[in-house]
Amino acid sequence: MPRRPHDRCRVCRRGDRPRRNPRRRSLRRNDDRALRGAGRPAIHRAARIPCRLARAGGARGTTLGVSITLSEAESRRVVSRYGVPVSPFVTGTSTAEVLAAVETDASVTFPVVAKLCGRAIAHKTERGLVRLRIADNDALAAACDELLSKAVPDDGEVEVLVSTMVDGNRELIAGLNDDPQFGMTVMVGIGGILAEAIRDVSFRLAPITEVDAAEMLDDLATQRLFGEFRGEPEADRAAIVEALVALARVGVEEPGLRSADLNPLILVDGKPIAVDALLEIEEDDDA
Repeated sequence: MPRRPHDRCRVCRRGDRPRRNPRRRSLRRNDDRALRGAGRPAIHRAARIPCRLARAGGARGTTLGVSITLSEAESRRVVSRYGVPVSPFVTGTSTAEVLAAVETDASVTFPVVAKLCGRAIAHKTERGLVRLRIADNDALAAACDELLSKAVPDDGEVEVLVSTMVDGNRELIAGLNDDPQFGMTVMVGIGGILAEAIRDVSFRLAPITEVDAAEMLDDLATQRLFGEFRGEPEADRAAIVEALVALARVGVEEPGLRSADLNPLILVDGKPIAVDALLEIEEDDDA
């Protein structure tokens, strides 16, 4: 009996997936590479498009309004609420407030990194608003004083974010983008200083399943980085998959989200930890 068109939407909602043969999977990956080379995200699951349109009443992004960029602290709180792993952090608007927060929160341990953050501050490194490997409270107090002194009127409201220092030899990047034609897309790729040079990335249309996320990792060309590397254990693919599925949920469920950037996701003992996050959202007209 032929399947009715709306049955396909029910299949998408249930998450049922048809069996795929290796040849079709290879063709899909070739298409992915071609679209990435043209600067467009690959949309492998066209059957999901009618589902998204039915939920949203039309393609997201077709009537875009004014957007705002959340601060790093706000962005971290949003993604962590959905289960994306982020490095432990506290914030404060004064040196005393920061020191008290660090003293209270046992999850934030030295050495730490301190950053001045606010909605109008996007390029912290270029402005010298980041301090790394702070060893103790005295050094942290000095760093907070210095960072707060660098704030300018155009920055608006600012605060100091203090996070546990995270080290690792391997980095990933991950993100979301609300495409005007297809809706929310999820991206993962190889990060680090060579990210822009090698452009090893993979895309899917949100929402994604664990199988989708695993395929995204399989699509990446730099597979050697997922094995044992420079004394570190092999990457925990299941943990990375879980983080990607959680990130996709942010794109589907967070109201007004335009884009998200997790750069980098550092692999620590093989597991991903986001040490920076930036979200762009549609501004609420009633705000």
